Amino acid sequence: MDPISEYQKWKQQGESLRSQAKQAMEVRFREILIEAAGIAQEYQRDFGAALKPPAPVTTFRYKAGAAVKKKGKPAAKAAPEPAASTDPKHRELLKRRAQVIKKLETAKGAGKPTKNLEDQMYEVEDELRLAGLLS
Repeated sequence: MDPISEYQKWKQQGESLRSQAKQAMEVRFREILIEAAGIAQEYQRDFGAALKPPAPVTTFRYKAGAAVKKKGKPAAKAAPEPAASTDPKHRELLKRRAQVIKKLETAKGAGKPTKNLEDQMYEVEDELRLAGLLS
């Protein structure tokens, strides 16, 4: 067999092996990425914090909030609407409540811990109840 035909045969086998390796690596990559996303989601559920990827990983970021958005889960529990008031202190409490609700929805959507925000919400709502604006 001459060297040219031998080389062409080797090159064809190399291309075939290269495409098989490419497919195998893509499949393995997806499997690992799905497994990592599942671990990150479980970690966030169990411990209330997001896992930080290692420094070299900059392109593939898992966002726990994406899963929450897909489920169509309500952002906040149905809280009673407070009565309107002309008192500046009451208006400030209502404004604070609206801000905390917005932050809480954002945090839940991003999969971040919400304990502190929920505590703030309870404090504001307690003040509103004391002022007679919430039942």
